[in-house]
Amino acid sequence: MAQVLLFCRPGFETEAGRELTDLAAEHGRYGYFQPEANAGQVLFVVADGGDARSLMQQVGMASLVFTRDWFEVIDDRPLPSSDRVGAVLEALREQPHMPPSARVEIRVPEDVERDLGAFSRKWASPLSRALRETGFLVEDEANPRRLEIFLPSFDRMMIGVSHADNRAVYLSGIPRLRLPASAPSRSALKLEEAWKVFIPPSQWLDYLGGGKKAVDLGAAPGGWTWQLVRQGMLVTAVDNGPMDDALMASGHVEHVRADGYLWRPQRAVDWMVCDIVDKPRRTTELVVDWLGHRLCKYSVFNLKLPMKKRYDEWLVCRERLLEKLDATGVDVRLKARHLYHDREEITCFVERFS
Repeated sequence: MAQVLLFCRPGFETEAGRELTDLAAEHGRYGYFQPEANAGQVLFVVADGGDARSLMQQVGMASLVFTRDWFEVIDDRPLPSSDRVGAVLEALREQPHMPPSARVEIRVPEDVERDLGAFSRKWASPLSRALRETGFLVEDEANPRRLEIFLPSFDRMMIGVSHADNRAVYLSGIPRLRLPASAPSRSALKLEEAWKVFIPPSQWLDYLGGGKKAVDLGAAPGGWTWQLVRQGMLVTAVDNGPMDDALMASGHVEHVRADGYLWRPQRAVDWMVCDIVDKPRRTTELVVDWLGHRLCKYSVFNLKLPMKKRYDEWLVCRERLLEKLDATGVDVRLKARHLYHDREEITCFVERFS
């Protein structure tokens, strides 16, 4: 039976499974998922007789919020203690009309024991060599296929395929970002990851460059403001708390001591970002007000989801935002993702077109 393996933050397996179930149904496709608590991955079984790849193409990686990455499963079998490379080759030979892939990636669970992670890195070289020798691996930049091998343990492997236009920017949705010593807080990584996930590299200058003006609501101590300044923006940092001294010395920041939910600019700006810890519906109303009154063109904001009914709360906030903006005649594009640097929140990106 056709299967898709989803990767998510440990503890959010049910949300990832429910979301794909709902999105599949919108396309007339059906399936069920098998969550394992705190595993960080979910197996989704396609139960309508169709294949997994077409389902993934219909849904699209960009539509998923709680899934960080995914691939089509083509085989799931025991991993022997000897001749592990041979076991992979045997599984691939059993696949009808198996075209070559451009590269292979070996994945392990996010919270994996150290020995399994070390083994996967050591195993990658001999496996790649054998795949090239047998023609299953042909290095070609134009080939979108990538062979995926997931090792949940030392004695099991799940083999699959992903495609360049329908997978995460980072393997398993986990970016390796470095936090410079000058950053005021680790929250700076959230905004950097959001930009890398939501904005194609070729468009960074259009969205972030050119000396744009930005507002950071709930800014202190300045992690997100610091990222905005790095892009050359002039930033109004709104927070009753203190800002980082070195950041203020940059000359690019005006600190306004006020409640981020109540303050509004006299003139429209390019960006409004918000990482305030509060009820997600309150943050949604804030974003609706800013975009509805055309106070910004772009916004990145976090929705702090409740411990219970996290997926349901996201659906409510999404519908409220889109319906209210549509009623005011404002056309927007909304993207959202439970990023690697998020915890109980999801990060949203909104672009206004009218």
